[in-house]
Amino acid sequence: MRKRTDLTMEGQTLLWFALFFFRSGSGQVSYTIPEEMAKGSLVGNVAKDLGLETKRFISGKARIYTSNSDEYVRLSRERGVLLVKERIDREALCKRTTPCALHFQIILENPMEFYSVTIQITDINDNAPTFEGQKIEFKISESAVSGSKFVLERAVDLDVGTNDLQKYDLNPSDHFALKLHNSADGNKNVEMVLQKPLDREKQEQINLVLTAVDGGEPQMSGTMQIVITVLDVNDNAPVFTQKTYKATVTENSPKGTVVATVTASDADEGSNSKITYSITNTLDDVRKIFIVNRENGEISLIGNINFEESQNFQINLRASDDGGLTDSCKLSVDVQDVNDNKPEISIMSKTNVISEDAKLNTVVTMIHVEDKDTGENGKVNCFILEKIEFSLKSSTNNFYSLVTDSELDRERASEYNITVSCSDEGVLSLSSSVTLTLQISDVNDNAPVFERSSYEAYIVENNTPGLSIFTVKATDADWNQNARVSYILEDSSVNGVPVSSYVSVSADSGVIHAVRSFDYEQIKDFRFHVKAQDGGSPPLSSNVSVKILIQDQNDNPPQVLYPVQTGGSVVAEMVPRSAEVGYLVTKVVAVDVDSGQNAWLSYKLQKATDRALFEVGLQNGEIRTIRQVTDKDAVKQRLTVIVEDNGQPSRSATVIVNVAVADSFPEVLSEFTDSTHDKEYNDNLTFYLVLALAIVSFLFITCLVVIISVKIYRWRQSRILYHSSLPVIPYYPPRYSDTLGTGTLQHVYNYEVCRTTDSRKSDCKFGRAASQNVLVMDPSSTGTMQRMQGEKSILDEPDSPLEVSFLDSFTHICIFSFFIASQLQYTFFFFFFFLLLPSVHKPSNSDRHTHC
Repeated sequence: MRKRTDLTMEGQTLLWFALFFFRSGSGQVSYTIPEEMAKGSLVGNVAKDLGLETKRFISGKARIYTSNSDEYVRLSRERGVLLVKERIDREALCKRTTPCALHFQIILENPMEFYSVTIQITDINDNAPTFEGQKIEFKISESAVSGSKFVLERAVDLDVGTNDLQKYDLNPSDHFALKLHNSADGNKNVEMVLQKPLDREKQEQINLVLTAVDGGEPQMSGTMQIVITVLDVNDNAPVFTQKTYKATVTENSPKGTVVATVTASDADEGSNSKITYSITNTLDDVRKIFIVNRENGEISLIGNINFEESQNFQINLRASDDGGLTDSCKLSVDVQDVNDNKPEISIMSKTNVISEDAKLNTVVTMIHVEDKDTGENGKVNCFILEKIEFSLKSSTNNFYSLVTDSELDRERASEYNITVSCSDEGVLSLSSSVTLTLQISDVNDNAPVFERSSYEAYIVENNTPGLSIFTVKATDADWNQNARVSYILEDSSVNGVPVSSYVSVSADSGVIHAVRSFDYEQIKDFRFHVKAQDGGSPPLSSNVSVKILIQDQNDNPPQVLYPVQTGGSVVAEMVPRSAEVGYLVTKVVAVDVDSGQNAWLSYKLQKATDRALFEVGLQNGEIRTIRQVTDKDAVKQRLTVIVEDNGQPSRSATVIVNVAVADSFPEVLSEFTDSTHDKEYNDNLTFYLVLALAIVSFLFITCLVVIISVKIYRWRQSRILYHSSLPVIPYYPPRYSDTLGTGTLQHVYNYEVCRTTDSRKSDCKFGRAASQNVLVMDPSSTGTMQRMQGEKSILDEPDSPLEVSFLDSFTHICIFSFFIASQLQYTFFFFFFFLLLPSVHKPSNSDRHTHC
């Protein structure tokens, strides 16, 4: 079993204390860091260590150059520090090579400088020892003597140093013990030694567990199962003629080339002396490159050998007989180099454009040359083929600088194609070349030109804000900064709104983005202008007209206009039971605010109480009967109609149509009044009826009190006039005058008032005066006025004519109001009773037709 433990944060903290740096000579710096550091971890303050200021890194556009494509470290110009860019796996980077280091250069411009940086990667215990196989089988004769050795498969730990494999444990250890041998290459070969004789009759098979343990912290281990089958009689193990064999092979040798032959012998006879050869290397690439003939021990090539990748191979071989006895040896293969690699030219820094007033010895390009071969095959010389205004200067470690060695004149040459050739010193020299193109800068005399005179683009509505609509492109015939085009959205408005709230333009790429989500139903198209401006001084510009057309999308579901869906009441369509086939019940009316085929609507009957009774017109939404209505059909019919548009994907809306199959309103009312609505309705009705009864009762009592008050008042008046001894001041009609001014009548009149409970039958009887003389006017009299016979005194009337008329009218009005109130009270009572009667008893679905 393979165990693997990730580096914890605490482990990283401890390893950071081991990080150090040192400066080695001018322009070089070295650091040491552990592997598996997290991305963004600090490697070192390279600016401080090199004695440079951070602003020099920014102004010089400092960057890292490495000869290969893998970059594990990045440079932060702003901080002047080196940070881990990618996870560094020491085992993948250097395998078992120690020390393991990264080499790269830091390049600065204006002026151009470079510094060499070396980062040494230290190992951590992140790999557990592993065996190639989970199980190994042995067949051992029971006659094997104590001390017999059996070579076991060696575990491999990719880590190095103390983190590498340290020991093996065997469990159980009743019959066998482990013996370790340190080989010349530092690896540990493990053998299993028989401690006491085997007895097949007692135990035919023995199962052991071999554990490989490393020395890291925390400690990691791997296991392999050993299965031993006890055999009879083979008591001699194979023996190699040498413990170590050596061979040499030239790189790029063809497949099938025989490298070496190993030989082993067995003192046994017959099948026990038959030897089988095998390679026991585990995790390295040996088995992919070499193969051994199982019969004769001949080792040959099956893969390609490259000196630049591996200079030596250690092949572990095993010889086994049929009895299970084995012996092992090692074959060391050295690889010889040949001149098979061309010099590799890398451009570290390159200036494409140079001003024609550049000074002499201005660095234009920095080149690094590398040849993977060794010795004379790896020595490289570089030169320029043409005779031009530039020269190539060499520095240490195969670095070259291309500099100006004479004045430049753009009018004479606006562009240079410089070919740099490099060749090695090996036999059959190999060479490579690179061509550098250098332009001479120009002045700004050309305005940007759009590819088209106007643009027109389409965008589907409901787009995501920030969506790229299309790109406007303008080109400038100038060079460098003078040809750098920036795109600007010119100020304008669309329907009174700034165009910048609709679209934006990328200044660098000319990509037009939608700022908002467009709605086709609100805006169909709009137009604006984009300006292209170069980076010259002064800048030149041009503009172009852009038209954006919004395309409709099916984003609006149909809206049902009829029937109107209300939450508080139920609206039902009446269908008489005499309805014939094709009877038009109602029509579902819906609209869709989209356009085109997105607004084409179709109607379908989704659910219905009785699907065999109704159908819906696919195009017009008309609901018609499809058979004769019968008495067996339920009164309450509920239809669910779905309205779909023709968009992709389609949108829909549903509407519920209540249909009443009945000939009378009470039958419909009992069916479509739900209990909650009835209760609310009855509660409201009860409240208003009670209020009306209270008002009528109040009016009735008020009228009754007024009538009684009037009666009492008139009775009291009559009593006062009848028993009073005070003089009565008469009422004189307009045609009479009191000539004497005494204001007193000489005659007393009596009157009788008859009243009944019915005011309409009340009556007054006036008595005659005691004297029957005719009233005459005597000027000589004492001023007393006399009446003539037949003339009634004004005192015969109980009240004034106006008062009597008012009281009688008011009495009649009160009596009539009392009658009306009584009638209204009875009417409200019966109306309330009949309205509440349906809610007291609602017929069930099973007996509704019977009640109807």
